[in-house]
Formats: sequence, C-alpha cells, structure tokens
Amino acid sequence: MTTLPNVAAVPAVTRQRFWVRGIVQGVGFRPFVYALAQRGGLAGFVRNDGAGVSIEVEGAPAAIQGFRAALRHEAPPRARIDTIRSRRVRVRGGHGFAIVESQAGVVATAIGPDSGVCPACLQELFDPQDRRYRYPFINCTHCGPRYTITRALPYDRAQTSMARFTLCPPCAVEYADVGDRRFHAEPTACADCGPRVWFERDAVRFDADDAIAEALHSLRAGQILAVKGLGGFHLVCDARNADAVARLRRRKQRDAKPFALMAANVESLRPFADVDVAQQALMQSPERPIVLLDKIAATDLQLPDVAPGLAQIGVMLPYTPLQYLLFHEAAGRPAGTGWLARPQDLLLVMTSANPGGEPLVRDNDEARARLDDIADGWLLHDRDIVVRCDDSVLRATIDGPRFLRRARGYTPLAIALTRSTPPVLAYGAWYKNTVCVTRGAEAFVSQHIGDLDNAATCRFLDETVTHLCATLAVQPAAIAHDLHPDFYSSQLAVRMAQTLGVPAIAVQHHHAHIAAVLAEHRIDAPVLGLALDGVGLGNDGSAWGGELIRVDGARMQRLGHLRALALPGGDRAAREPWRMAASALHELGLGALIVHRFSGQPAAATLTQMLARDIHAPRSSSLGRIFDAAAGLLGLCLQANYEGQAAMMLEALAAQAPADALRTPLPQARRGDDGTLDLLPLLAELVEEKDPARGAARFHAALADALADWLVRAARQHGIDRVAGAGGCFLNLRLSARLHQRLAAAGLHLLQAQRVPPNDGGLSLGQAWVAQRATFKD
Repeated sequence: MTTLPNVAAVPAVTRQRFWVRGIVQGVGFRPFVYALAQRGGLAGFVRNDGAGVSIEVEGAPAAIQGFRAALRHEAPPRARIDTIRSRRVRVRGGHGFAIVESQAGVVATAIGPDSGVCPACLQELFDPQDRRYRYPFINCTHCGPRYTITRALPYDRAQTSMARFTLCPPCAVEYADVGDRRFHAEPTACADCGPRVWFERDAVRFDADDAIAEALHSLRAGQILAVKGLGGFHLVCDARNADAVARLRRRKQRDAKPFALMAANVESLRPFADVDVAQQALMQSPERPIVLLDKIAATDLQLPDVAPGLAQIGVMLPYTPLQYLLFHEAAGRPAGTGWLARPQDLLLVMTSANPGGEPLVRDNDEARARLDDIADGWLLHDRDIVVRCDDSVLRATIDGPRFLRRARGYTPLAIALTRSTPPVLAYGAWYKNTVCVTRGAEAFVSQHIGDLDNAATCRFLDETVTHLCATLAVQPAAIAHDLHPDFYSSQLAVRMAQTLGVPAIAVQHHHAHIAAVLAEHRIDAPVLGLALDGVGLGNDGSAWGGELIRVDGARMQRLGHLRALALPGGDRAAREPWRMAASALHELGLGALIVHRFSGQPAAATLTQMLARDIHAPRSSSLGRIFDAAAGLLGLCLQANYEGQAAMMLEALAAQAPADALRTPLPQARRGDDGTLDLLPLLAELVEEKDPARGAARFHAALADALADWLVRAARQHGIDRVAGAGGCFLNLRLSARLHQRLAAAGLHLLQAQRVPPNDGGLSLGQAWVAQRATFKD
C-alpha cells in the first residue's frame, strides 16, 4: 500500500520576519532586499530601525529559504552582516513588496565608515555627458561620507549634515527609485542642489571649475593650500617642489616627522617606492588608508625632506571627488577614466591640518583662523564635517595589514567580543588617545584623537565621547582609564564615573596593551604577555616599558621585566636619545667617555654628574628607551623631533647592513634569577661599532633572540603556549618578524594586534575588555 504525502503539512504560503544586524544602513541594503524579494516573487516590506534592518516576506517557503540565503551571500559590497534572526509570523495576504519609512527605537546598529569614490561614480565624474560631470560631491550607496557627516541614528538624511540641502527634482527621483544606485543614498546631490566648492586666495574667491583650476595653479606655483576633506582639512603642496615642502615644514613646525604623499594611482608611485600586490590592494581598497611603502634608492633625491632618514614613505590614493578633480585638472581634463591607469605627473604632500599637534581643523572659519600662518590659499566647501576623522595609516605584512593609526575608513566598525555586558566606556591614555565604548558583545573604538598635551585635544576627547555614546545610544555602566592619575583622560573618567554613579576602573597600562590583543582575537584563556613600549605607569609607581606578564582576564601578574636604565633628566631623556646612550655608558662603567662622546651637547658634563650621584635620574624598564640608547651610541639620532624617531631610524639603518652582518655570534643578554632580562651586553657591542648599519642589524637580531628565549623559558615554566605581544615597539617589523619566527620554531604562537594599533591607539579597547571582566561576572 502506497502512503500519500501529507500535502497539508507543507503550506503554500508562509510569512517570516527577519532582523538583520551589522552595517546595513547607508550601504544600499534596502534596495538590495527589494530586488531579492522581487526576484523571488515575495510580498512584504523592509525598513531601517534603531537596531539595523527589519524585513517581512510572504510567499512560497522555498522562495523564502532562498531569500534568506541570498541576504547573507549577495549583500552589497559595503554591508557587513553580523546576525540574521527570523521567526514565522501570521500570513497577511496582499501583493507587492515595499520599502517603508524608518522606525525609531532603541539604537543597536551602527553607522558605516566613510568610503572612497566607487568605480561607477568615477565613470560619471569624468563623463562630459553626465549631469554630475566634475561634481566634487558625487556619491552613491556604495561610496562617500557616512560617519563624518552623521549626527544620530537611524541613518537618514535628516540626521546628517546634508539635511539643509533640498534635493532637486532629478535627484529626488533617483533618491526615491528603488532600482537606482542612489536610492536613499543620504549624501546624494548634484551641482543644482548640493554642496558647493570654492577657492580663496588673496581675498579673491573662485567658484566651481575655476576653483579647481586656480587651486592647481597655486600648487604648481609652490604655494601651500588648506583643502577641506571628509573628516577635516589637509595641508597640501607640490611634493616635487623642495622649497614648498621645506616651507611647509617651517610653517607647521614639523622639523623631521614624515609627510604623507598622494598620487593619482599606483603607477605614479612606482618611481619612488616598491609596491607589491598586497600593498596595491590595500591602497586601492574603499578605505583608502595611508600605506607605508619601501623607498627606492633615489627617492630621497627626488623627494627631499618628505620622509627624511626613514626606509619607508607613507602614500595614499585619492578618495574624495574633490581630490580626484585636482589630478584630473593636472591631466588636462581627459574624458573617461582611462587616464587613471597611466602615470600622472602631479604628486602632492597631503598632511593633516593640525597645527601644533592640535586636533584636525574641520570648519571653514576655523581653517581661516588657525591655518592663516601656514596656508596661502583655501579650497573650501559648505558641507559641514560633523566628526573629525584623520587618515588611517597601515603597513602591509605577510600576516595582513597592521594599523599604525586607525581612523577614516575603519571607524566606527565594531570589534566582536566574547562577552555581552552592560556598556563600558574606556578613556585610553595620554599618547595617541582613543576611546572605546562597548555595547553588548561589541566594542567600538573611536578614531585617533591624539596626544592629550593641549587643551584643544582634550576638548576633542570630550567631543568624541559625547558623540560616540550618543550615536550608539549608550549610557556607560562602568568607566575604565589608565592607572596614571595625572592623565587628563584618567581625571575625566573619574569625574564621569562620579557623575553617573558607576564604578571607575584603573587598568595598568601594559595589562591594557595585552588585553587589546586578547579582545580582538577573542581569547579568554590565560596568556603570556610581552609589552614593549616607551612608558607606562607600573603597579609599583615606577616607569615600565619592557614587561613579561601573565594575563588572565582582569588579573595581571608581572613575571619579569627588562633591567631598568636611568633616565637622566627624567622625561627629557625620551626626547634626547644621547642622554639614554650616556646612561648606558654609565651602567657599563664607561661614564668617563660621556663628555668626549657627546662633546657637542652642552649638558654632557652635568649629565655625567647626575648619573654618578643618582640625581634626577629615575629608572625605567622601557624598551623604547633601550632603542634610544642604541641609536645614540651609533650616533644616529641624538635629538628626537617626534616620538619613536630614533627607533624608526635605527630600523631603517638596519636594512642597509652588509649581508654578513649576522654571521659572527650575536651578543647574549643576561637573565636574572628575579625574571629580569639585562640588555646591556647588546648595548656594549655598539660602543666601539665602526659600521652603524651593521650595529643596527646585529642589535635587532640579538634583541629578538633574547626576547624569544625569555618567553620560551617562561612558557615552559608556567605551562602556557600562547604569547600576546603589544606596545609601540611591535610596530618595528624587523623585531616582530624575527621574534615571531623564533617563537614559532619553539612551538609558541605569537598573537599581535590586527584590528587596532599595537601602540597606545589600542589601549582603550584593552581597558574596556579588562573592565568588563572586573565589573561584570559571568
């Protein structure tokens, strides 16, 4: 007897509600859903809400199943789907699918980051027949500003700085057409209804195309311009004009810190830098970061004073239509995009407009006032910048991109955490400040804020906390900060905690460094941490910076540290590497050499007495200061103009070492019974080194080997096979690569920062991670 199937068990029509969470607003997600529903013959609706996108679809079960699969696998390029939840709801009947008005509610979504101009918009930008030909604010749902123009969520035009620009009839038709690439592209506009650009020079104003032409003419004439971008202003000059670059250095009071370059395309950069496939992909990505490239031999001759004394140069490609138009003007306004595949002559220095280390300039009036002593002309527009956001800086490595600075293009993308807790706000530290807000099982790290050594940057910190918490609709249930009580960030955190009546958690600096790595790698098990940086206040009140620690959630144990060196003159030793070299000579019993070795330093004799009498010479275990000592002993960098300069120059010099530099045995560090690692034998070898490049290479190799041996012994002793490495010294590729190699050979896995910088720019993430575990139990 044949049993017939129970056809009644399979409904002909069903209805399901979907909740999609992630980056799904402002990326063309609703029209994408509309097209999927049309393709499957499904009825229903889609709308934005406070948490992301909600959808109801009604139709054949097989069609709904295919719809769900396509949601994840065919999503728009700038979307990021974190979760899709669904449940069956009552069949309503009816026909057709609609995009309905956004629904307010508890905000649990996030706005996407800014994105470089997409290929489709570039085609229109350079098509003389297109109505947006050479329009400096062209964008669509796949590109353009997002985070920097958004005041609140849900992400609708009324919540952005585009609210005051009323769409003209053609733009309004595109905006309402679900089949158009600009359907609900909130920043969309054209020359008839959108923002305008103009150029000011010598009290004369030039509008529209004349603005671009006059700006280029000024650059060609050697002038310095202030150019308004997405998250703030750039100071711009012709990189090939050595006088203009030198003048920019003088006016900005930036003696040696490297400048970034902007070129029309990768081909235009090949005469100055080596570009591999990974670096090219990173530069051409929608995020458009500054990417560090190895210089070729003739770069410093062709581009003097752009990145003096360094092996690498920071470069980026245009990411706004306005930037593209400068290069288009220089190319003679060719039709189409074919010219972008050919080398272009124009090469620009493009550096952040933040005079005196203050935050980026973002407003037109602010630019005229704060940049008046630097800029000769102003390329301006009238679309307001809501959020300051600097350019991101990355380095491509064999293990993927690594951040030096995380900002435009990546902020405020969430980092997934292993725990969902009430919200935590972490205030970061002093240098390279960022803040971090957790919401559920996500962490949102702010854009780079900067060093908190001036009032303007401190106000920027306040501004960023307010905006980030408001945008994410978060009221913190706990506040985290650095252990140092004198940091502005620590003091602000304590005041905020008192105001809100929530706990304030002080997190030791190096604990936070290692915790940031654990947060992004989603690790909750105990690890060995190697924290290597310039300085951080230790639990004993002294200056730490070369630490071997065991981290188990909110608990940290110091297992060992580098032998401390004296800092003659205190903080001044961090700015004058010759002082650290003198300190090393004193520790080696060679203090009598200091005056002779550093005869050009007026304070050499006084400093010798300070060391001998142990006066105003606090001690620090910092590896950053060891690098300074090595550079000073090799005569490489006696006075530092910016943080990390000596170490960067030492790394660059090591790359020039002869091939046989490492053939003779390397010096061995000394391990103490108390867990200390004494690097003085490495510095001793540099005292009489005649070839600085050879000395730099041998120092790096011996240092990596000593650290690896230190870690391997600790791993065996404590039964831990995972090592997390963090701190600014991990930006040194020569050191980190050899350390990784040595640890891997011993069966240890080295975890490093990938989603945030290893330097202090990642501390807020680590602070938040520790505070979650210290405050909220499972």
